[in-house]
Amino acid sequence: MTDTYEDHPPRLGSLTFHGPLSEARATRMIERIAANAPTTVLDIGSGWGELLLRVLEAAPGSTGVGIDINAEDLARGRVLAKERGLADRVEFVEESALGTTRGPVDAILCLGSSQALCDPEQPHDPAVALRELRRLVKPGGRVVLGEGFWQRKPTPEEFAGMWPGAHEGDHLLLGPLVDLAIEAGFRPAWIETASAEEWEEFESGYRHDTETWLAAHADHPLADETRERVDRQRSTWLNGYRNVLGMAYLTLVPVG
Repeated sequence: MTDTYEDHPPRLGSLTFHGPLSEARATRMIERIAANAPTTVLDIGSGWGELLLRVLEAAPGSTGVGIDINAEDLARGRVLAKERGLADRVEFVEESALGTTRGPVDAILCLGSSQALCDPEQPHDPAVALRELRRLVKPGGRVVLGEGFWQRKPTPEEFAGMWPGAHEGDHLLLGPLVDLAIEAGFRPAWIETASAEEWEEFESGYRHDTETWLAAHADHPLADETRERVDRQRSTWLNGYRNVLGMAYLTLVPVG
């Protein structure tokens, strides 16, 4: 029997982008990328590649590759590409980004996915990720990096409410993060950060479909474990990183 919406909790159907990114900010990012007339675009940790597809639409003749390890998201991206007539200009590939040879390219998108460029056996190091991005972009190209940062040092109580093992070294403040980009061989052409409204849209959208499903299927065999997971996710936001964890969007230009 074919699975239906009711058979399993839905996943991320209410999100356009997998991160705190508004339509207005995405449009401005795309305009800046397209103005550089890229012909090759790489999306690292692409998910379903909404931003990638929009860049391809804005840059006629360009082609793109989205890489991710989530097969479900990649399948969604292929459907979206077909619906928009972009299937012959984009490829969604299920593979690791670690040490990828899919460069150099004219433009790179890496939003909330820099950990994919780092050794999973080591602590996440944005300096390593930035050096990899520098390796993968062509001279004169553009990189859009979406990276978490501390808006301020969290309190012990806030750390206790976050993900297991959360500590100060998980992220940098914005200034040191931008300094790392410069040390890696970039100039920060544009620096912007997600607003509180963008965060709320993302956090609520992340759970919306699942919360609606739970309200209608309280006795479903998967309801208890789903409720526990969603409650835990919400708590880490409301009692932990809300108004503490930021998201920086850096448009970077390689030097030389």
